[in-house]
Amino acid sequence: MADDEYQAFLKYGKLKESDTERIRAERHLPDVDLDNYSAVLIGGSPYTISDPDEKKSKEQREVEKKLLDLMREIKERDFPYFGNCYGIGTMAMACGGPVSKEKYGEDVGAVTIKLTQEGKKDKLFSGLPEEFRAFVGHKEACQITPPGATLLASSDTCLVEMFRFGENVYALQFHAELDYEGLALRIDYYKNKGYFPPEDAEKLKEKARPEKIETPMKILERFMDIYKNY
Repeated sequence: MADDEYQAFLKYGKLKESDTERIRAERHLPDVDLDNYSAVLIGGSPYTISDPDEKKSKEQREVEKKLLDLMREIKERDFPYFGNCYGIGTMAMACGGPVSKEKYGEDVGAVTIKLTQEGKKDKLFSGLPEEFRAFVGHKEACQITPPGATLLASSDTCLVEMFRFGENVYALQFHAELDYEGLALRIDYYKNKGYFPPEDAEKLKEKARPEKIETPMKILERFMDIYKNY
């Protein structure tokens, strides 16, 4: 599943493998010198950032400590960042935005994302629809926009679908890389992980199949166009 996500980032970001350095952070997160990179991207994760420490493995606690420090450095430097799903939770948590399962979790499937007035003016959305469909599926969410962040998009089911720090740090609750095939793979993988009743897996696939998901991928491609040679 992680391989499929990585290939989706390459495909929709119009990147070659040689353009990137892939890090499987749930296995090991090395020290990262941002001066060696144009941007940082984060996708999904088997981890849940808002779980209490006693529910987390030693490995998860160690990885997340380093990751949260990296998120703070990215924000402080206004370093180009594009964080999907787990990438929004880690950035928000690192920067004082409460993340929990209290409200705004979304069932697996497609929702309508609506840009805020600030979102309509953002460079990633120039010429794109003000409302569009995107795939989601998450148990935890930002409960408010993190202090100092600009809210760019919401949905009827989730208050914070996308925010920006400074000019270059973007975090998204929805998936910008996820097409139907990728969603179906994740439904199979996560059907026993508490996101939905396992017996609903095939129904979720059938419901998602007719969705026309295009704008999220254009957002990802635009980010790459702007920052790949930053």
